[in-house]
Amino acid sequence: MRPLHPRQSDIFEIAKREGRVDVDSLAFQFQVTPQTIRKDLNDLCEIKALNRIHGGAVYPSSTTNFAYRSRRELAVDAKSKIASVAAALIPDNSSLFLNIGTTVESVAIQLRNHRGLVAVTNNLNVAYILSDAAEIEVVVAGGTVRKSDRAIVGAATVDLIRQFKVDFAIIGASSIDEDGCLLDFDYQEVRVARAILEQARKKILVADAMKFERRAPVQIGHLSDIDIFVTDAPLNEKIQKICKAADVEVKTTDQLKDKPS
Repeated sequence: MRPLHPRQSDIFEIAKREGRVDVDSLAFQFQVTPQTIRKDLNDLCEIKALNRIHGGAVYPSSTTNFAYRSRRELAVDAKSKIASVAAALIPDNSSLFLNIGTTVESVAIQLRNHRGLVAVTNNLNVAYILSDAAEIEVVVAGGTVRKSDRAIVGAATVDLIRQFKVDFAIIGASSIDEDGCLLDFDYQEVRVARAILEQARKKILVADAMKFERRAPVQIGHLSDIDIFVTDAPLNEKIQKICKAADVEVKTTDQLKDKPS
């Protein structure tokens, strides 16, 4: 699948902010034809980033998650930079959990050249990414495979996670609320994430700034449960205070700006 056109990403951001968009207003704003906007909306709806309505499109309900393909295509550059920072925090010869999510999968890509890792995951995409890394032992949790994104969830998954005590956990979240709550959509997935947090010595949250603008109904935990938060943009004052009070170390991708590509 081809990446989103920059105009389509802008349209998605407008819909996310305002709840809905209409063809005529977008055509005027971007100085293109209504036919071009309809094609943009159709592409966004095809990956379930938006839902089509007569004359425009709406942002999806907070009780449903984006399709995996749409999440994979959004904020690609931000996720890659976050992954670079997060992977640099993981030393060789350590153990870690990697859970569900496209940002976590980006971290897995960055870990492929590490040595002596034991990686435990309930994400078949992560397992595939790491499967041929010579110096990484991959342990895959058992359970039910969710066909939409190849996540493994359920009681059997939680049972396996609880057999490990690892050095690091790298987790994602679908949403971060203004009070610091970490949220997701699937209760079974949340149960696994909670177990991962309980069984890791150091917890690393990887999440782009878009997660502050989304809403999800099930609580994983709170920012105060996290040791390191890796994100792509400065935090607002309220979230900064929460992190400071809980002694959460915040790392942003700004540190990559001075590094040669």
